[in-house]
Amino acid sequence: MLRTRAAVRSSLRDIAAGSTVLAAVSGGADSLALAAALAHVATKLRVTAGAVVVDHGLQPGSAEQAERAAEQCRLLGLSPVTVCTVAVGRAGGPEAAARAARYTALDAAAADIVLLGHTLDDQAETVLLGLARGSGARSLSGMAAVSGRYRRPFLAVRRTETRAACRALGLEPWHDPHNADPAYARVRVRREVLPALEAALGPGIVESLARSAELLRDDADALDEWAEKAVADGLLVAALSALPKAVRTRVMRRAAIAAGAPAGALTARHVAEMDRLVHDWHGQGPVSLPGGLVAERSYDRLLLR
Repeated sequence: MLRTRAAVRSSLRDIAAGSTVLAAVSGGADSLALAAALAHVATKLRVTAGAVVVDHGLQPGSAEQAERAAEQCRLLGLSPVTVCTVAVGRAGGPEAAARAARYTALDAAAADIVLLGHTLDDQAETVLLGLARGSGARSLSGMAAVSGRYRRPFLAVRRTETRAACRALGLEPWHDPHNADPAYARVRVRREVLPALEAALGPGIVESLARSAELLRDDADALDEWAEKAVADGLLVAALSALPKAVRTRVMRRAAIAAGAPAGALTARHVAEMDRLVHDWHGQGPVSLPGGLVAERSYDRLLLR
C-alpha cells in the first residue's frame, strides 16, 4: 500500500487544491489499487477525488461487475463515482476499438486530472509489442507518465504490488476473462514472452524494458522538439537535406498530417518514399499518401497536394 500511495501522491504533487481528480476504474486490481491510493491521499492534497467506471459491455454480467467496482470505490470514500457504458466498435481490432471507446468516455468526464492504472508490467508489454511491430522510438518509448490531463502514477509499480494492496485493503478485484485469452497479443506477451525472457536472461527484464522506454522517450521528445522548430523552414529541399534523417522524416510526417493525411494510416514506408524525394531523387514521380494526398518534388521544394 505504501508504494501505491506514494506513487499517487508524487503524481499529484503539483495539483492545485480544489482540483477534481478521477481514477479510471475497470474493477481489476490495478485500477482498484489506484482508486484506494487516491482516496487515501485526497484529503491531504485537498482535492475532490472520484472515479469513472467504464463498462465495455463485452461479456455477460459486465454491467453488474461495473456497478460492483463502483460500489467499492464509494466505500473507499470516492465521490463522485460514475459508471459509463460504452459501445465498442470494430475499427482497428477489438483491443483498439475498446481503447477508443474507453477514452471517448474518459475524455467526456468532468475532471481536471484523470488517473490511469497502467503499471510497470504494462509498460514492458507495450515496449515488446512495439518491437514486434517494428516501431520507431516514439512507439518504443511506451506510455507517458503525463499526457495532457491523463496521468499514470503506477508506471514504476509492479502488478504484484497492486494485487498486494487490494488484498491488504480487503478489495475484491474483477478478473477480466479477456486478460487470460491468448487470442490477444498482449496476453501472449504477458503469459509467454516475458516469462520466457526472464527464464533465459534472468530477472529484471520488466524493469530493463521500462527503463529503455524512459530513455527512448527522452530521445524522442528531443527529436520532436527539433522537428517542430525545423517545420518553420518549410519543405525546401536544401533545408530538409541539412537535417539528420531522424529529424527530417519527422518534419515530413508532420507536414503530411497537417495537409490531411490520417496519422494512423501514414506508415513508415510512406515517409521513407517522401524522404527519397529529398535525398535520393532521380526524377521519380509523385508519392501517393493516405487521405488522397500526393507528395512530389518541384525544383527546390517538396510539395503536398
